[in-house]
Amino acid sequence: MRLVFVNRYFYPDVSATSQMLFDLTQRLAAHGIDVHVVCSRQLYDDPAALLPASEMVRGIHVHRIWTSRFGRDRLAGRAVDYASFYVTAAAKLRRLLQLGDILVAKTDPPLISIVGAAVVRLRGAHLVNWLQDIFPEVASHLGANPLPRWLDAALRNLRDRSWRAARINVVLGSRMREHLEHRGIASDRIQIIENWADAEAIVLMPVDANQLRGPHGLTGKFVVAYSGNMGRAHEFDTILAAAEQLRTDQQVVFLMIGGGVKMQQLQRAVVDKGLANFRFLPYQPRAALSDSLGAADVHLACLLSKLEGLIVPSKFYGILAAGRPAIFIGDTDGELARIVKDFKCGLAVATGDTHALVGAIQRLMADKSGREEMGARARTLFMERYTVDRATQQWLTALESIEMSSSGGLSDLRSKFSALHHDFQRIEPCVPEEQGVADTRDRQEERQDQPLVKIG
Repeated sequence: MRLVFVNRYFYPDVSATSQMLFDLTQRLAAHGIDVHVVCSRQLYDDPAALLPASEMVRGIHVHRIWTSRFGRDRLAGRAVDYASFYVTAAAKLRRLLQLGDILVAKTDPPLISIVGAAVVRLRGAHLVNWLQDIFPEVASHLGANPLPRWLDAALRNLRDRSWRAARINVVLGSRMREHLEHRGIASDRIQIIENWADAEAIVLMPVDANQLRGPHGLTGKFVVAYSGNMGRAHEFDTILAAAEQLRTDQQVVFLMIGGGVKMQQLQRAVVDKGLANFRFLPYQPRAALSDSLGAADVHLACLLSKLEGLIVPSKFYGILAAGRPAIFIGDTDGELARIVKDFKCGLAVATGDTHALVGAIQRLMADKSGREEMGARARTLFMERYTVDRATQQWLTALESIEMSSSGGLSDLRSKFSALHHDFQRIEPCVPEEQGVADTRDRQEERQDQPLVKIG
């Protein structure tokens, strides 16, 4: 089996899509699979980085291609970076893919599946789409879609065709699956493989043993934490309003770890309102994840309701791994809301329902044994469903099903190509009589050295 993944960023980049891709590909390579990754030479937070154009990383063939380097600060520059990646990735994949290969297209840059579908059609390969989010719907819901309506509609149509052309579309949950089915994608072309967290990097840690609490004045407090990116897909108004109502409760502290545009806005709002029950910390290193996530008594996760089925917050898996209950703020029938309710590992409240959020915090603070039981169920659920090893097995099963179902057809196709090539070799060339026999032989040898159809 030969796999080719395409994503804009890869190891040593530490962005979420890069880490997920590296986690999976190194394990697939360890299973003896020939794994290739096509990516840019940049880092997510450093467009000026110039990583090696080609290297082997833990058995993975890494092919880094040229792209423009405007970065993420300006929309126009980002669009040019996307466009340059589409062009150079298409050219690289055109050269790299072979008959019967499997191309796995992620969703950075958005709509790369359109490029993937076109190239696999040319090369006789198979397409798998690994959907981390759904664009341009996300951008439209956030009011950040710069495309004119006609172009947006055309791109959605091409994107949907690339989904239908794929052997499998890997989605992150049931709500995302429902969205694809609503778009007309056959259910047998959709498979749920959830994202994961690192079970080795995040170990269970009792609150009393946590090393992060003491230095930040959290000893003896009830810590309500948010860890990770707080971007445009999230909202903090419900959290801020709840903190205002709890400002006189000296026990409750809101610990915000991470970054993002909304995190910066929240920090300014906290200062403006004079709230003393917040602590803000930057992203913590991977080696400190157990302490970082284990500092909380309960974690918060949120997603704008209009983005359900388009995004699944990946921070949720780390919360489960840390063995802490989660309070999800968003659509109470959303992906994470369903999980915390079905497995009794947390609570769900609607966006804007400050009273419900305050009640959930106070309930968990008052019921230590109930809170610990939720945390234990969270860790058990994580170990059963959200480890990288389990996801790797799901990927192996999915990829092997593609290889098995196509092996007969691929063998027939190779035989037809071989027969066609043999027939062409048997055809005598038509040359003028004045050309000598030696010239005819030279042309025959040249044609044998350069077959009309490249096989394999």
